[in-house]
Amino acid sequence: MRTARLALAAAIAAGALAGCTSWNPLVNFGIISEPAHKPTELAPITETLKPRAVWSTNVGKSTPFNFKPDAEGGRIYAAAADGTITALEDESGRVASRIETKKPISGGVEVGASKIVVGTTKGEVIAFDPTSGKQLWSSQLAGEVIATPAISRKVAVVRTSDGRIFGLSVDDGKRLWVFQRPAPSLLLRSETGVLAVGGDVLAGYANGKLIALDLEDGKLTWEVTVSQPRGATELERIADISGLPVIDGANVCAGAFQGKVACFEIQTRNMLWARDVSTSQGLANDAKYLYVTDDTGAVQALDKTSGASVWKQDKLAWRRVTGPLVVHGSIVVGDGFGYLHMLSPSDGAIIGRVATDGSAINSMIAANGGVVVQTAKGTVSLIRF
Repeated sequence: MRTARLALAAAIAAGALAGCTSWNPLVNFGIISEPAHKPTELAPITETLKPRAVWSTNVGKSTPFNFKPDAEGGRIYAAAADGTITALEDESGRVASRIETKKPISGGVEVGASKIVVGTTKGEVIAFDPTSGKQLWSSQLAGEVIATPAISRKVAVVRTSDGRIFGLSVDDGKRLWVFQRPAPSLLLRSETGVLAVGGDVLAGYANGKLIALDLEDGKLTWEVTVSQPRGATELERIADISGLPVIDGANVCAGAFQGKVACFEIQTRNMLWARDVSTSQGLANDAKYLYVTDDTGAVQALDKTSGASVWKQDKLAWRRVTGPLVVHGSIVVGDGFGYLHMLSPSDGAIIGRVATDGSAINSMIAANGGVVVQTAKGTVSLIRF
């Protein structure tokens, strides 16, 4: 029975929730059934923003992974599944350099402390010099690296597919610590990694748990419950936190699949509020609201102080919508058909739209006065509006 459960988890993992596309993996793999949902057709919009692609460059396909680019020192760094790491000039999109790692990259690219750090399907974490492209060190972990590493205070924090979190020295790759805990028999493997801020590491876990570790030694400093598992079967009781949490001043917020979105006071760990919203995405916030893409693809705004619903934009339902990103006072989401949509923070109206290469938008970051997106086909574009 245990083997069957693990195999089922692996099947779900094949369509790993990257914190990017909104879909229900239990439905997509035929594990549970519900009425089929066709993607909502795009309707005409009143365009008050005029988004445009400043440049677009292909860096290589990311399939079957969802890679996120990184920006550092006037360059955009992006990885491809074939092991290529490309550095693009952020103003022109011109290829500045390429590193052929000849490794099956699966864990995205993170740039920090004068290093480019990536992870592989075989559990290898590799650091390169951004200028010369020379490999500086390699560290072997006992698990597939499926998430982008995080770097803070010269520590690279890496998460593997079995849920373990490793702290590595950015200088030489030496293992500093490892955090692990028992996992439930059935879980969703997520490409979501960890958030490293200052001396803290935040990570979502199975059964709706959000934890914090000390960056220096990897010890657990606190733990809160975002959502309790519910349902009669193990499938129904999956309530894993699959997207990165957000820190909002003295508070932290996170969301769980088949669960809730909740905010906590960091110092006391007291829950401020919780709301029934199922999400496999990361969250975003501005001065007033917390933004979330639910599992239908609807984008919602919640009041940060109470969790009350402010608006819900469902005209993108079932389009495999990404998690939200706040850029220049607009809410930006991508979809599984290559469109980028800009929403008004006041009422959720779609006020801008631009097409990319027709393939799913895997990830987005705010950079160089706009949004840098990376698609499944490997197009990296700078969109300004």
